Amino acid sequence: MNPLEIMLPWPPSVNNYWRMVNGRMIISKDGRDYRNNVADQIDRQRARKHFDGPLRLTVEAHRPDNRRRDLDNLLKATLDSLAHAGVYEDDSQIKDLRIFWGKNMGGLLWIYIEEME
Repeated sequence: MNPLEIMLPWPPSVNNYWRMVNGRMIISKDGRDYRNNVADQIDRQRARKHFDGPLRLTVEAHRPDNRRRDLDNLLKATLDSLAHAGVYEDDSQIKDLRIFWGKNMGGLLWIYIEEME
């Protein structure tokens, strides 16, 4: 089975994803906007699919510019947004997770999702 391919915009950093409000951690406006943008992109790309079993997920990250960045900071907003959009139920389904820098600039992520046997 071919993996589901989704192109997503660059996510907010982990530092911009959460906000403390009245002693509670909540998803920031940037984070909520990103989740909505991911759902819109999934609809536009006709990538609407719901996985309910174990998954292999690969992220190919294309930097927006040449600044130094940490790959792991890209995951929280991206994985939560995919779950929020209904692509899968929960991050716990991901049993094999890979992330790497793409060769080109562009400020986008290519996501490849496939069911595991």
